[in-house]
Amino acid sequence: MGVVILLVMAAGVAAMLTRKLPTAFALVLLAVVIAFVAGAPLTGENSVLDTVLQEGAPALAATMIAIVLGSWLGKLLEETGVAGTLVRKIVEFGGDRPVVVALGVLAVSALVGTVTGSAPAAMLAGLIGIPAMIAVGIPKVTAAGTILMGIAVGIPFELPLWQFFSTALELPVPTVRGFMVKLFPFALVAAVLYVVVESRRRGVEHTWSLKSVQDKPRSPSRRQRLGDAPWYALLTPAVPLILALGFELAIIPSLLAGVLYALVTTTRPREMNKRLLRTLYGGFEVAAPPIALFIAIGVLLAAVKLPGAVEALEPLVKAVSPQNAVLFVGVFTLLVPLCLYRGPLNVFGLGAGIAGVLISTGIYPAAVVLGMATSYNQVFGVADPTSTQTVWAAQYAGVSPQQVMVRTLPYVWAVALGGLCVTAATYL
Repeated sequence: MGVVILLVMAAGVAAMLTRKLPTAFALVLLAVVIAFVAGAPLTGENSVLDTVLQEGAPALAATMIAIVLGSWLGKLLEETGVAGTLVRKIVEFGGDRPVVVALGVLAVSALVGTVTGSAPAAMLAGLIGIPAMIAVGIPKVTAAGTILMGIAVGIPFELPLWQFFSTALELPVPTVRGFMVKLFPFALVAAVLYVVVESRRRGVEHTWSLKSVQDKPRSPSRRQRLGDAPWYALLTPAVPLILALGFELAIIPSLLAGVLYALVTTTRPREMNKRLLRTLYGGFEVAAPPIALFIAIGVLLAAVKLPGAVEALEPLVKAVSPQNAVLFVGVFTLLVPLCLYRGPLNVFGLGAGIAGVLISTGIYPAAVVLGMATSYNQVFGVADPTSTQTVWAAQYAGVSPQQVMVRTLPYVWAVALGGLCVTAATYL
Protein backbone atom coordinates (compact mmCIF):
# COMPACT_ATOMS: atom_id res chain seq x y z
CA MET A 1 0.00 0.00 0.00
CA GLY A 2 2.90 2.37 0.73
CA VAL A 3 4.21 1.97 -2.80
CA VAL A 4 0.76 2.78 -4.18
CA ILE A 5 0.59 5.97 -2.11
CA LEU A 6 4.03 7.02 -3.38
CA LEU A 7 2.90 6.38 -6.95
CA VAL A 8 -0.21 8.48 -6.32
CA MET A 9 2.04 11.28 -5.01
CA ALA A 10 4.22 10.98 -8.11
CA ALA A 11 1.13 11.29 -10.29
CA GLY A 12 0.13 14.39 -8.35
CA VAL A 13 3.54 15.96 -8.95
CA ALA A 14 3.23 15.18 -12.66
CA ALA A 15 -0.21 16.81 -12.79
CA MET A 16 1.16 19.96 -11.18
CA LEU A 17 4.33 20.09 -13.27
CA THR A 18 2.41 19.69 -16.53
CA ARG A 19 -0.23 22.13 -15.30
CA LYS A 20 -3.00 19.67 -15.94
CA LEU A 21 -4.46 20.75 -12.60
CA PRO A 22 -3.93 23.85 -10.45
CA THR A 23 -1.81 23.08 -7.39
CA ALA A 24 -4.63 23.51 -4.86
CA PHE A 25 -7.00 21.23 -6.78
CA ALA A 26 -4.29 18.65 -7.32
CA LEU A 27 -3.46 18.55 -3.60
CA VAL A 28 -7.10 18.04 -2.56
CA LEU A 29 -7.58 15.28 -5.13
CA LEU A 30 -4.33 13.72 -4.00
CA ALA A 31 -5.47 13.81 -0.37
CA VAL A 32 -8.76 12.09 -1.14
CA VAL A 33 -7.07 9.34 -3.17
CA ILE A 34 -4.43 8.78 -0.46
CA ALA A 35 -7.16 8.48 2.16
CA PHE A 36 -9.04 5.84 0.17
CA VAL A 37 -5.83 3.93 -0.59
CA ALA A 38 -4.98 4.01 3.13
CA GLY A 39 -8.29 2.30 3.85
CA ALA A 40 -10.12 5.27 5.37
CA PRO A 41 -13.93 4.92 5.54
CA LEU A 42 -16.17 7.45 3.86
CA THR A 43 -17.54 8.86 7.14
CA GLY A 44 -16.81 8.55 10.83
CA GLU A 45 -13.51 8.56 12.72
CA ASN A 46 -10.38 8.89 10.55
CA SER A 47 -12.57 9.12 7.47
CA VAL A 48 -12.40 10.86 4.11
CA LEU A 49 -15.32 13.23 4.62
CA ASP A 50 -15.18 13.95 8.35
CA THR A 51 -11.42 13.91 8.97
CA VAL A 52 -9.65 14.71 5.71
CA LEU A 53 -12.07 17.25 4.25
CA GLN A 54 -14.05 18.59 7.21
CA GLU A 55 -11.20 18.83 9.72
CA GLY A 56 -8.37 19.32 7.23
CA ALA A 57 -9.79 22.32 5.34
CA PRO A 58 -9.80 24.74 8.32
CA ALA A 59 -6.68 23.25 9.95
CA LEU A 60 -4.53 26.21 8.87
CA ALA A 61 -7.15 28.86 9.68
CA ALA A 62 -4.73 30.91 11.80
CA THR A 63 -2.33 31.03 8.85
CA MET A 64 -5.11 32.16 6.53
CA ILE A 65 -6.01 35.03 8.86
CA ALA A 66 -2.34 36.05 9.05
CA ILE A 67 -2.17 35.97 5.24
CA VAL A 68 -5.20 38.27 4.98
CA LEU A 69 -3.72 40.73 7.47
CA GLY A 70 -0.33 40.66 5.74
CA SER A 71 -1.99 41.28 2.38
CA TRP A 72 -4.05 44.08 3.89
CA LEU A 73 -0.91 45.72 5.24
CA GLY A 74 0.73 45.26 1.85
CA LYS A 75 -2.14 47.07 0.12
CA LEU A 76 -1.80 49.90 2.64
CA LEU A 77 1.92 50.17 1.89
CA GLU A 78 1.04 50.42 -1.79
CA GLU A 79 -1.85 52.86 -1.57
CA THR A 80 -0.28 55.19 0.98
CA GLY A 81 3.00 55.37 -0.93
CA VAL A 82 5.11 54.00 1.93
CA ALA A 83 6.86 51.37 -0.21
CA GLY A 84 7.36 53.74 -3.14
CA THR A 85 8.75 56.46 -0.88
CA LEU A 86 11.25 54.06 0.67
CA VAL A 87 12.53 53.05 -2.77
CA ARG A 88 12.73 56.64 -4.03
CA LYS A 89 14.66 57.81 -0.97
CA ILE A 90 17.15 54.99 -1.44
CA VAL A 91 17.58 55.79 -5.14
CA GLU A 92 18.10 59.47 -4.39
CA PHE A 93 20.69 58.59 -1.77
CA GLY A 94 22.51 56.20 -4.09
CA GLY A 95 22.69 58.70 -6.93
CA ASP A 96 24.73 57.33 -9.83
CA ARG A 97 26.44 54.60 -7.75
CA PRO A 98 24.92 51.36 -9.10
CA VAL A 99 25.93 49.03 -6.26
CA VAL A 100 24.72 51.49 -3.60
CA VAL A 101 21.36 51.85 -5.36
CA ALA A 102 21.03 48.07 -5.69
CA LEU A 103 21.89 47.48 -2.03
CA GLY A 104 19.35 50.10 -1.04
CA VAL A 105 16.62 48.48 -3.13
CA LEU A 106 17.66 45.15 -1.62
CA ALA A 107 17.08 46.59 1.87
CA VAL A 108 13.64 47.91 0.94
CA SER A 109 12.73 44.56 -0.63
CA ALA A 110 13.74 42.86 2.61
CA LEU A 111 11.46 45.15 4.61
CA VAL A 112 8.57 44.50 2.24
CA GLY A 113 9.29 40.76 2.43
CA THR A 114 8.65 40.79 6.16
CA VAL A 115 5.11 42.02 5.53
CA THR A 116 3.89 40.08 2.52
CA GLY A 117 5.29 37.64 0.00
CA SER A 118 4.86 36.43 -3.56
CA ALA A 119 4.17 38.80 -6.47
CA PRO A 120 2.71 41.66 -4.35
CA ALA A 121 6.01 41.97 -2.46
CA ALA A 122 7.96 42.00 -5.73
CA MET A 123 5.67 44.69 -7.13
CA LEU A 124 5.89 46.92 -4.06
CA ALA A 125 9.67 47.09 -4.28
CA GLY A 126 10.15 46.42 -7.99
CA LEU A 127 7.80 48.86 -9.71
CA ILE A 128 10.20 51.68 -8.93
CA GLY A 129 13.28 49.71 -7.89
CA ILE A 130 13.84 47.71 -11.09
CA PRO A 131 13.72 50.69 -13.51
CA ALA A 132 15.90 52.69 -11.11
CA MET A 133 18.55 49.96 -10.98
CA ILE A 134 18.52 49.48 -14.75
CA ALA A 135 18.81 53.26 -15.24
CA VAL A 136 22.05 53.46 -13.23
CA GLY A 137 23.58 50.52 -15.08
CA ILE A 138 22.63 47.38 -13.12
CA PRO A 139 22.12 44.50 -15.60
CA LYS A 140 18.49 43.49 -16.06
CA VAL A 141 18.91 39.97 -14.69
CA THR A 142 20.74 41.30 -11.65
CA ALA A 143 18.03 43.91 -11.07
CA ALA A 144 15.28 41.28 -11.08
CA GLY A 145 17.35 38.99 -8.86
CA THR A 146 18.04 41.81 -6.41
CA ILE A 147 14.32 42.23 -5.74
CA LEU A 148 13.91 38.49 -5.19
CA MET A 149 17.01 38.11 -3.03
CA GLY A 150 15.82 41.05 -0.95
CA ILE A 151 12.43 39.46 -0.39
CA ALA A 152 14.25 36.27 0.64
CA VAL A 153 16.13 38.26 3.30
CA GLY A 154 12.76 39.30 4.72
CA ILE A 155 11.20 35.83 4.48
CA PRO A 156 12.65 34.60 7.83
CA PHE A 157 10.73 37.43 9.49
CA GLU A 158 7.48 37.12 7.50
CA LEU A 159 4.93 36.66 10.28
CA PRO A 160 2.30 34.77 8.24
CA LEU A 161 5.05 32.28 7.40
CA TRP A 162 5.80 31.82 11.10
CA GLN A 163 2.12 31.06 11.64
CA PHE A 164 2.06 28.59 8.76
CA PHE A 165 5.00 26.53 10.00
CA SER A 166 3.76 26.71 13.59
CA THR A 167 0.32 25.37 12.66
CA ALA A 168 1.30 22.92 9.93
CA LEU A 169 4.16 21.33 11.89
CA GLU A 170 2.47 21.68 15.28
CA LEU A 171 5.36 23.64 16.73
CA PRO A 172 5.22 26.59 19.13
CA VAL A 173 5.84 29.97 17.52
CA PRO A 174 9.00 30.58 19.63
CA THR A 175 10.57 27.46 18.09
CA VAL A 176 9.80 28.70 14.58
CA ARG A 177 11.01 32.19 15.45
CA GLY A 178 14.24 30.85 16.91
CA PHE A 179 15.15 28.92 13.79
CA MET A 180 14.20 31.79 11.48
CA VAL A 181 16.56 34.08 13.37
CA LYS A 182 19.36 31.57 12.78
CA LEU A 183 18.49 31.32 9.08
CA PHE A 184 18.46 35.09 8.55
CA PRO A 185 22.25 35.69 8.47
CA PHE A 186 22.69 33.15 5.66
CA ALA A 187 20.01 34.87 3.58
CA LEU A 188 21.47 38.31 4.26
CA VAL A 189 25.06 37.40 3.38
CA ALA A 190 23.96 35.58 0.21
CA ALA A 191 21.86 38.55 -0.91
CA VAL A 192 24.62 41.10 -0.37
CA LEU A 193 27.13 38.86 -2.14
CA TYR A 194 24.70 38.46 -5.04
CA VAL A 195 24.39 42.21 -5.53
CA VAL A 196 28.10 42.95 -5.18
CA VAL A 197 29.42 39.99 -7.19
CA GLU A 198 26.83 40.00 -9.99
CA SER A 199 26.97 43.77 -10.46
CA ARG A 200 30.75 43.84 -10.72
CA ARG A 201 31.15 40.57 -12.58
CA ARG A 202 28.82 41.60 -15.36
CA GLY A 203 29.80 45.26 -15.30
CA VAL A 204 27.64 48.34 -15.68
CA GLU A 205 25.09 48.26 -18.50
CA HIS A 206 23.49 51.59 -19.22
CA THR A 207 20.09 50.56 -20.53
CA TRP A 208 17.82 53.49 -21.13
CA SER A 209 14.85 51.50 -22.38
CA LEU A 210 12.69 52.78 -19.54
CA LYS A 211 11.84 56.46 -19.38
CA SER A 212 13.25 58.35 -16.43
CA VAL A 213 10.93 60.32 -14.22
CA GLN A 214 13.10 63.34 -15.08
CA ASP A 215 11.58 63.28 -18.57
CA LYS A 216 8.24 64.25 -17.07
CA PRO A 217 7.44 67.88 -16.27
CA ARG A 218 7.73 68.74 -12.58
CA SER A 219 4.72 70.00 -10.71
CA PRO A 220 5.10 72.66 -8.02
CA SER A 221 4.65 70.16 -5.18
CA ARG A 222 7.23 67.39 -5.05
CA ARG A 223 5.28 65.62 -2.28
CA GLN A 224 2.13 65.55 -4.43
CA ARG A 225 4.03 64.52 -7.56
CA LEU A 226 5.83 61.59 -5.95
CA GLY A 227 3.20 60.74 -3.39
CA ASP A 228 5.81 60.67 -0.61
CA ALA A 229 4.61 59.27 2.69
CA PRO A 230 5.59 61.04 5.96
CA TRP A 231 8.93 59.95 7.40
CA TYR A 232 7.33 58.38 10.46
CA ALA A 233 5.06 56.28 8.25
CA LEU A 234 8.14 54.68 6.72
CA LEU A 235 8.53 52.71 9.94
CA THR A 236 5.34 50.75 9.13
CA PRO A 237 7.02 47.54 7.84
CA ALA A 238 9.09 47.36 11.04
CA VAL A 239 6.17 47.70 13.47
CA PRO A 240 4.83 44.11 13.30
CA LEU A 241 8.37 42.74 13.34
CA ILE A 242 9.38 44.74 16.41
CA LEU A 243 6.27 43.63 18.28
CA ALA A 244 6.56 39.95 17.33
CA LEU A 245 10.33 39.60 17.58
CA GLY A 246 11.25 42.18 20.20
CA PHE A 247 8.22 41.99 22.49
CA GLU A 248 7.15 38.43 21.54
CA LEU A 249 3.59 39.58 20.86
CA ALA A 250 1.34 37.08 19.07
CA ILE A 251 1.41 37.17 15.28
CA ILE A 252 -2.13 38.32 14.48
CA PRO A 253 -2.11 41.24 16.99
CA SER A 254 1.32 42.29 15.65
CA LEU A 255 0.00 42.43 12.10
CA LEU A 256 -3.11 44.31 13.22
CA ALA A 257 -0.90 46.85 14.97
CA GLY A 258 1.00 47.34 11.69
CA VAL A 259 -2.26 47.94 9.83
CA LEU A 260 -3.42 50.50 12.39
CA TYR A 261 -0.05 52.26 12.42
CA ALA A 262 -0.03 52.54 8.62
CA LEU A 263 -3.56 53.90 8.64
CA VAL A 264 -3.07 56.45 11.42
CA THR A 265 0.25 57.80 10.10
CA THR A 266 -0.85 58.25 6.49
CA THR A 267 -4.57 58.93 6.44
CA ARG A 268 -6.73 61.88 7.48
CA PRO A 269 -9.51 60.97 9.92
CA ARG A 270 -12.31 61.68 7.48
CA GLU A 271 -10.73 59.36 4.88
CA MET A 272 -9.95 56.46 7.22
CA ASN A 273 -13.22 54.61 6.78
CA LYS A 274 -13.01 54.46 2.99
CA ARG A 275 -9.31 53.59 2.93
CA LEU A 276 -9.78 50.94 5.61
CA LEU A 277 -12.45 49.10 3.65
CA ARG A 278 -10.86 49.64 0.23
CA THR A 279 -7.50 48.22 1.25
CA LEU A 280 -9.11 45.38 3.22
CA TYR A 281 -11.07 44.28 0.16
CA GLY A 282 -7.94 44.64 -1.94
CA GLY A 283 -6.08 42.53 0.58
CA PHE A 284 -8.67 39.78 0.22
CA GLU A 285 -8.08 39.74 -3.53
CA VAL A 286 -4.34 39.32 -2.98
CA ALA A 287 -4.84 36.71 -0.27
CA ALA A 288 -7.36 34.55 -2.15
CA PRO A 289 -4.83 32.35 -4.05
CA PRO A 290 -2.65 31.52 -1.01
CA ILE A 291 -5.75 30.90 1.12
CA ALA A 292 -6.99 28.36 -1.43
CA LEU A 293 -3.56 26.74 -1.33
CA PHE A 294 -3.50 26.58 2.47
CA ILE A 295 -6.94 24.97 2.53
CA ALA A 296 -5.60 22.30 0.19
CA ILE A 297 -2.42 21.85 2.24
CA GLY A 298 -4.51 21.35 5.39
CA VAL A 299 -6.53 18.66 3.63
CA LEU A 300 -3.36 16.91 2.42
CA LEU A 301 -1.79 17.01 5.88
CA ALA A 302 -4.93 15.43 7.34
CA ALA A 303 -4.73 12.64 4.75
CA VAL A 304 -1.07 11.71 5.29
CA LYS A 305 -1.61 11.66 9.06
CA LEU A 306 -4.31 8.98 8.86
CA PRO A 307 -3.27 5.81 10.72
CA GLY A 308 -3.43 3.71 7.55
CA ALA A 309 -1.21 6.13 5.62
CA VAL A 310 1.33 6.37 8.44
CA GLU A 311 1.51 2.59 8.79
CA ALA A 312 1.97 2.11 5.05
CA LEU A 313 4.57 4.83 4.49
CA GLU A 314 6.71 4.49 7.61
CA PRO A 315 8.94 1.56 6.49
CA LEU A 316 9.47 2.99 3.01
CA VAL A 317 10.30 6.54 4.09
CA LYS A 318 12.43 5.35 7.00
CA ALA A 319 14.57 3.26 4.67
CA VAL A 320 15.61 6.26 2.57
CA SER A 321 15.87 8.95 5.28
CA PRO A 322 19.43 9.54 6.56
CA GLN A 323 19.87 9.79 10.33
CA ASN A 324 23.58 10.66 10.40
CA ALA A 325 24.02 14.46 10.59
CA VAL A 326 26.66 14.69 7.84
CA LEU A 327 24.71 12.40 5.54
CA PHE A 328 21.53 14.35 6.31
CA VAL A 329 23.12 17.61 5.19
CA GLY A 330 24.71 16.05 2.11
CA VAL A 331 21.61 14.23 0.87
CA PHE A 332 19.12 17.03 1.39
CA THR A 333 21.50 19.63 -0.06
CA LEU A 334 21.73 17.57 -3.25
CA LEU A 335 17.92 17.35 -3.33
CA VAL A 336 17.49 21.14 -3.34
CA PRO A 337 16.43 21.28 -7.05
CA LEU A 338 13.40 19.13 -6.19
CA CYS A 339 11.75 22.19 -4.65
CA LEU A 340 11.82 23.98 -8.03
CA TYR A 341 9.13 23.81 -10.70
CA ARG A 342 6.52 22.84 -8.06
CA GLY A 343 8.58 19.73 -7.34
CA PRO A 344 7.96 17.20 -4.56
CA LEU A 345 9.97 19.14 -1.96
CA ASN A 346 8.13 22.42 -2.48
CA VAL A 347 6.60 23.12 0.94
CA PHE A 348 3.68 24.93 -0.70
CA GLY A 349 2.78 21.82 -2.65
CA LEU A 350 3.47 18.14 -2.20
CA GLY A 351 6.37 19.01 0.09
CA ALA A 352 3.82 19.81 2.81
CA GLY A 353 2.54 16.26 2.56
CA ILE A 354 6.05 14.82 2.71
CA ALA A 355 6.74 16.96 5.78
CA GLY A 356 3.61 15.53 7.38
CA VAL A 357 4.76 12.00 6.60
CA LEU A 358 8.21 12.56 8.11
CA ILE A 359 6.67 13.87 11.33
CA SER A 360 3.72 11.48 11.69
CA THR A 361 5.92 8.43 11.11
CA GLY A 362 8.40 9.67 13.72
CA ILE A 363 11.34 9.60 11.30
CA TYR A 364 12.38 13.16 12.12
CA PRO A 365 11.30 15.50 14.93
CA ALA A 366 9.11 18.38 13.82
CA ALA A 367 11.98 20.83 14.45
CA VAL A 368 14.15 18.99 11.90
CA VAL A 369 11.38 19.14 9.32
CA LEU A 370 11.03 22.85 10.08
CA GLY A 371 14.72 23.34 9.25
CA MET A 372 14.39 21.44 6.00
CA ALA A 373 11.21 23.20 4.90
CA THR A 374 12.41 26.72 5.68
CA SER A 375 15.76 26.09 4.00
CA TYR A 376 14.05 24.85 0.84
CA ASN A 377 11.63 27.76 0.96
CA GLN A 378 14.55 30.17 0.59
CA VAL A 379 15.31 28.51 -2.75
CA PHE A 380 11.74 28.33 -3.97
CA GLY A 381 11.02 31.95 -3.13
CA VAL A 382 13.85 33.23 -5.33
CA ALA A 383 14.85 30.77 -8.04
CA ASP A 384 11.69 28.86 -8.97
CA PRO A 385 10.71 29.97 -12.50
CA THR A 386 7.08 29.06 -11.76
CA SER A 387 6.70 31.21 -8.62
CA THR A 388 4.68 34.36 -9.18
CA GLN A 389 7.27 36.74 -7.74
CA THR A 390 10.04 35.32 -9.96
CA VAL A 391 7.88 35.49 -13.07
CA TRP A 392 6.78 39.06 -12.37
CA ALA A 393 10.26 40.39 -11.52
CA ALA A 394 11.84 38.74 -14.56
CA GLN A 395 9.20 39.90 -17.01
CA TYR A 396 9.17 43.43 -15.62
CA ALA A 397 12.94 43.61 -16.03
CA GLY A 398 12.69 42.27 -19.58
CA VAL A 399 14.37 38.88 -19.05
CA SER A 400 13.18 35.29 -18.68
CA PRO A 401 12.51 33.57 -15.33
CA GLN A 402 15.00 30.89 -16.34
CA GLN A 403 17.76 33.51 -16.64
CA VAL A 404 16.98 34.70 -13.13
CA MET A 405 17.03 31.11 -11.87
CA VAL A 406 20.49 30.46 -13.32
CA ARG A 407 21.93 33.60 -11.70
CA THR A 408 20.32 33.27 -8.29
CA LEU A 409 20.31 29.50 -7.72
CA PRO A 410 23.96 29.18 -6.55
CA TYR A 411 23.40 31.81 -3.87
CA VAL A 412 20.12 30.45 -2.49
CA TRP A 413 21.48 26.90 -2.71
CA ALA A 414 24.21 28.06 -0.33
CA VAL A 415 21.53 29.50 1.96
CA ALA A 416 19.76 26.13 1.99
CA LEU A 417 23.06 24.43 2.81
CA GLY A 418 23.55 26.81 5.73
CA GLY A 419 20.04 26.15 7.00
CA LEU A 420 20.48 22.39 6.78
CA CYS A 421 23.81 22.61 8.64
CA VAL A 422 22.14 24.57 11.44
CA THR A 423 19.33 22.01 11.51
CA ALA A 424 21.70 19.07 11.80
CA ALA A 425 23.87 20.76 14.42
CA THR A 426 20.90 21.85 16.51
CA TYR A 427 18.37 19.03 16.30
CA LEU A 428 20.08 15.82 15.13
